[in-house]
Amino acid sequence: MSTDKNLVPFGSIYEYPAEIRKYDYDPSFAIRGLHYDVHRALLMKIDAFHYIQLGTVYRGLTVVPDEEVIAMYDGSHVPLEQMSDFYGKSSHGNTMKQFMDIFSLPEMTLLSCVNEYFLKNNIDYEPAHLYKDVKDSIRDVHIKGIMYRAIEADIEKYICYAEQTRAVLAKLADHGKKMFLITNSPSSFVDKGMKFIVGKDWRDLFDVVIVQADKPNFFNDKRRPFRKVNERGVLLWDKIHKLQKGQIYKQGNLYEFLKLTGWRGSRVLYFGDHIYSDLADLTLKHGWRTGAIIPELRSEIKIMNTEKYIQTMTWLQTLTGLLEHMQVHRDPDSQMVLEEWKKERKEMRETTKNFFNSQFGSLFRTDQNPTYFLRRLSRFADIYMASLSCLLNYDPNYTFYPRRTPLQHELPAWSDQLCTGTFRIPFLQEMLQIK
Repeated sequence: MSTDKNLVPFGSIYEYPAEIRKYDYDPSFAIRGLHYDVHRALLMKIDAFHYIQLGTVYRGLTVVPDEEVIAMYDGSHVPLEQMSDFYGKSSHGNTMKQFMDIFSLPEMTLLSCVNEYFLKNNIDYEPAHLYKDVKDSIRDVHIKGIMYRAIEADIEKYICYAEQTRAVLAKLADHGKKMFLITNSPSSFVDKGMKFIVGKDWRDLFDVVIVQADKPNFFNDKRRPFRKVNERGVLLWDKIHKLQKGQIYKQGNLYEFLKLTGWRGSRVLYFGDHIYSDLADLTLKHGWRTGAIIPELRSEIKIMNTEKYIQTMTWLQTLTGLLEHMQVHRDPDSQMVLEEWKKERKEMRETTKNFFNSQFGSLFRTDQNPTYFLRRLSRFADIYMASLSCLLNYDPNYTFYPRRTPLQHELPAWSDQLCTGTFRIPFLQEMLQIK
């Protein structure tokens, strides 16, 4: 099952029930950044401090009651040793897997649908086996070229043409910026896709093009040399002494790339859409500046700037402030009012979540804390935006200065923000954030 039911022959390869194909793919079911408990078959949203957001734990397509979640985890906190590993994977004893990229959306939905089918039909199964089978199916779609062939056969169906992509690349090139492309996709797929998105002369905009790089291994494995790919897609055996403009190279490694180009440190700004595979190693080990492309920013910022959302958030924060200040009153009448406020606050938090995704809420926030996704994004990305075309709003020599992030004891009172009228959502047009 996927957006194209013929794309992932999941049931036939692993002999799962054919009825699973009857489930339609719902692209709005999940959001990126969710965690999956491999052994309990639970999909959930976790905040920056490892706390589960109650009301966002799903077994199959059904939400798990808060009481059951608390009983399973002895509360709502997930210990560090159970969390996903550095790259978001479930390995070395970690029981959680974090889904981070766009491809994870159908993977999470497929897992949930199969879990739902087994549960509804009272079929006994091992959740760890199901997780591995789905993971292997998604992997095979990439490795065996199934996805690439399907997209190439109907490129207009799967890839959106965006003339702003061409505009931003041309603008950077015209101002003398050196640009390079490092992708895990094969050369034929990259060539057809870039011709459709950018134009037939797309190679002229890039100084270096590397395909099938096998990120994140590309950033860590020093053993693989570059290979040149000719116009017919044939791999050549020449030793690479220089990375030439207009040529396509396969594999290689970052250490050789640095040696051949001399592009090092904070003078390099590297953009990617996968926080772990694209950005983590570059910012931690090599000191590159990193930019994350987060398409969800566009819709979330649009929601955050609606009058209804602003009014809801204003009252929710005001109500929280009232609870904090009035809790000292212990008489029965005051306690009754406080309980009513608590109930209203809980209902409003659910309303706030539903502004974004009715199952899991915002990609960036739980009820009051940043999500684990945002924690990792803030750690590994110097700047993030909805699209590379956001850079068209700025001069190529523009400097993004980091804003002073207020500490908890430096935050002004919410009432002060209301009185001064400072409650505004920034970057409606640019949809861009820096740290």
